[in-house]
Amino acid sequence: MTQSEKAALFKSLHQKGNPLVLYNIWDAGGAQALADAGAKAVATGSWSVAAAHGFDDGEAMPLDFVLQIVERITQSVALPVSVDFEGGYATAPADITTNVRRVIRAGAIGINIEDRVVQGSGLFPVDAQVARLKAVRAAARLEGIPLFINARTDLFLGSDPATHGDLLGQALARADAYAGAGADGFFIPGLTAHCHITHIANNTDLPVNVMMMGNLNALHDAAHMGVSRASYGPGAYRTATTDLAQRFAALA
Repeated sequence: MTQSEKAALFKSLHQKGNPLVLYNIWDAGGAQALADAGAKAVATGSWSVAAAHGFDDGEAMPLDFVLQIVERITQSVALPVSVDFEGGYATAPADITTNVRRVIRAGAIGINIEDRVVQGSGLFPVDAQVARLKAVRAAARLEGIPLFINARTDLFLGSDPATHGDLLGQALARADAYAGAGADGFFIPGLTAHCHITHIANNTDLPVNVMMMGNLNALHDAAHMGVSRASYGPGAYRTATTDLAQRFAALA
């Protein structure tokens, strides 16, 4: 498949009630292992990629190094590859466009881009994040690739679950604005209450992506909530490295 065909396939895999499962990887070896296991697509997790190479999450890893890893992954498998691109390694829309063009040239057919201020505090105002998402779409047009833009909101991640019900209106307002800016999906990591996820999925036209964590741990539950994509974030990396350490300790 061409890169454009991979992008179209990836988009088609987002089906409400039949979620695309992305068990996030951090290197080419992981991508190949999942391809051999029957994965339909692969996606990186920024935390895992950074940790696997001795960096903290949050764009501490040099962009050039990230792109080398992305290129190695995309060249190692025939599957669509989506990249967790954090905040796009930039704030200004023009710089976002430049960086996204580079990740597309490295072979990516989709990206996550978040609305938190990386290495800062809080979230970008809606209008600022809309401008950033438009810059991502502009990069895709310039490269001639129908990039899948998974717009992530950090309203829920790391916040008190007791407050999440009060944030649903804000989340849906962001979903609407992000859709208008060219987003293809809406990522709500940290939201795990089944009723809240169902509410989001039923009130936006964007495919909804959840992070499997906490009491959100069964794919059939995610499917019943109307989710279109289920990802695992740093979970796979943590499991793999814990297993590595335990196996070494058991040698003694």
